[in-house]
Amino acid sequence: MRIGIISPYSLTPPGGVQVQVLGLARALAGKGHEARVLAPCDGAPPQTGVTPLGASIPTFTNGSIAPIAPDFACTLRTVRALRDEEFDVLHLHEPLCPGPTQTALFLRSAPIVGTWHAAGGSRAYLVPGTRWLASRIDVRAAVSADAAEMARNGVGGDYELVFNGVELDLFDSVEPKRNPAPTIAYIGRHEPRKGLTVLLDAMARLPEGIRLWVMSRGPQTEELQRRYQRDTRIEWLGRVSETEKLARLKGADAVCVPSLRGESFGVVLLEAMAARTPVVASDLPGYRNVARIGDEADLVPPGDAEALAAALLRVLQRPDHAADLVAAGRQRAEQFSMARLAEVYIDMYERAIARDRAR
Repeated sequence: MRIGIISPYSLTPPGGVQVQVLGLARALAGKGHEARVLAPCDGAPPQTGVTPLGASIPTFTNGSIAPIAPDFACTLRTVRALRDEEFDVLHLHEPLCPGPTQTALFLRSAPIVGTWHAAGGSRAYLVPGTRWLASRIDVRAAVSADAAEMARNGVGGDYELVFNGVELDLFDSVEPKRNPAPTIAYIGRHEPRKGLTVLLDAMARLPEGIRLWVMSRGPQTEELQRRYQRDTRIEWLGRVSETEKLARLKGADAVCVPSLRGESFGVVLLEAMAARTPVVASDLPGYRNVARIGDEADLVPPGDAEALAAALLRVLQRPDHAADLVAAGRQRAEQFSMARLAEVYIDMYERAIARDRAR
């Protein structure tokens, strides 16, 4: 099949949906399908097989800042790409997000599969016409029960539960970047709902010899760097390449995911598990889709710096506990392989095409 995968988010900044889009395209190509990604890009495309649709406009949504492109120039590029490519099926991620996914729904140049990722509510559903747009999708999927509930409450319909995938072979091929001292890794936007402040407060409760790698950036970066500038144990790495991210996740002694809310699925947890690194994370419904308490990860109450510090210290000081988490986590990650996810979506693509032909 010729598959057009459309992301409303720019592929330049790191993000969970972007990782899924690019990884799925690679997995589909590995199975003999011709998959092309259409998305905004704020620079050179991150891999081959990407059609850039222009620069993004940072937009506040769901407690975060999304790099979307709802402008007229992106619309024209999307129309041109859909006209030229002649896809057999389109796969829209966050299909009702303003930008190229909505444009694809208006045109409906091919059968459509839509995947909902977000949870926690969205103002996009208040816009008139969203139910009509959603009705143009042949097969609807959601990455979690929370994401399905949000979509169902917003536009109705039935949703098949899928999962977010992880490319296990990428982690196996990367050399770990290690630190002589016990080190915690954090990857995520520096914004309130991601809970980085809670992790930094937890660091004040940990022994002097423990280090912290803080990757990525966000609206809180400068403020947090000023507030914690005296703590020399914290290394602010900024945005890192995908290869460096994998190497540091693999080389850390623990990965911390301290989000407070608004998470439908724990992609970072899966990545850490694939890297064979123990995970300490907030006890959120979206993260329970991946980890279970005391099994694949240590989960603590969101926003509780003291509990977070205690869990991190337990992982760092008890090698037997860390090893149990690593073994269970890697086994869990294998259940979420991107190759397996590609097979799930191939079935959906075929059903979408069949339903379109039946009409």
